[in-house]
Amino acid sequence: MIKGRVVLGLMMGPVVPVPVPQPIIDALTSVQVKSAAGEPSGFQLSFTFTNKGPLTTLLLLLGEVGPFIRVIITVTVNGTQHVLMDGMIGHHQVSPDVMKGETTLTVTGVDLTAVMGLIDFTGIPYPCMPAEARVALIIAKYAIFGMIPLVIPSVFLDVPIPVISIPVHQGTDLAYVTKLATDVGYTFYIEPGPVAGTNTAYWGPDIKVGIPQPALNVNMDIFTNVESLSFSMNGAAKKMPIVFIQNEETKVPIPIPIPDISPFNPPLGLIPSIPTQFPMMRDTAKLNPVQAIMLGLAEASKSSDNVSGTGSLNVLRYGNVLKARSLVGVRGAGDAFDGLYYVKSVTHKIQRGEYKQDFALTRDGLLSTLPKVPV
Repeated sequence: MIKGRVVLGLMMGPVVPVPVPQPIIDALTSVQVKSAAGEPSGFQLSFTFTNKGPLTTLLLLLGEVGPFIRVIITVTVNGTQHVLMDGMIGHHQVSPDVMKGETTLTVTGVDLTAVMGLIDFTGIPYPCMPAEARVALIIAKYAIFGMIPLVIPSVFLDVPIPVISIPVHQGTDLAYVTKLATDVGYTFYIEPGPVAGTNTAYWGPDIKVGIPQPALNVNMDIFTNVESLSFSMNGAAKKMPIVFIQNEETKVPIPIPIPDISPFNPPLGLIPSIPTQFPMMRDTAKLNPVQAIMLGLAEASKSSDNVSGTGSLNVLRYGNVLKARSLVGVRGAGDAFDGLYYVKSVTHKIQRGEYKQDFALTRDGLLSTLPKVPV
């Protein structure tokens, strides 16, 4: 039985958003928010109002200001508030209906990475600063947006010596921070919350460990909490990259195959597939051995998940808001597919009286590594 209540919250404004007036909430017909690993989060808001209403002028002005209009979307489910989006308006589209005398305004945007990609800061020097310090300093510029840095030091801490080299900023803040993450096999993304108006800017390894979310149940009668869930397996897509480390004495590159298992990416499936592709990463020969291995691990993790699942759920029946970039258990799908999965993407679809989520799950093999899935 579906129990509980969902309360939507919407705030808009330049830099520091405020709750929107009730007429705008009344005109809001649908909300869609997508968050996924490896890409910025995005949102779409649809408003419907009469052509003579005051909302036309107000919302069009918001759209014209562009990336400096901030939007915060929250939902309160069973008394707990969740921040779904904290981003900037990037585009708006007006679709008038001359027969009904109504206008539909669709507003789209992305998370606060949009702000980090506005200005080119090429040329700023960072003497004696390792990549971690540079990332923290760059993120600190966006404290006005409630951005809190969460920077995980890399295994190889490289402090540049000023008399030898001084790192220089290249491109926008978003491009430079992303490049620094790629250089050490890390990822960078901005997670909204934990409270409205704050954001966590994460720079570190793609972690697939932690406390699982409430399990997704299928084929379990009254305990079933998903509307659909299907699985597929692509064993031919798995890769084992080969990095090259140069011998300092002989200058001969040494090939080293890199498996897809690391402390941050433990196996979730008991029977993994066998690699069928072995790409050569020859550019790693000019790097430090630790840097080369980190890049190899990051590349291996991209193709490690050969088992995937897609489905949808009703949030009130599920009893919680499913979040991307974390683990979730699956029960009732059979021995081959039960167990823990990494939530790769989640799309929130909210309409008046309805809150559903489409999701995508990934794992590196069949059969669960746990005897029981946490409920």
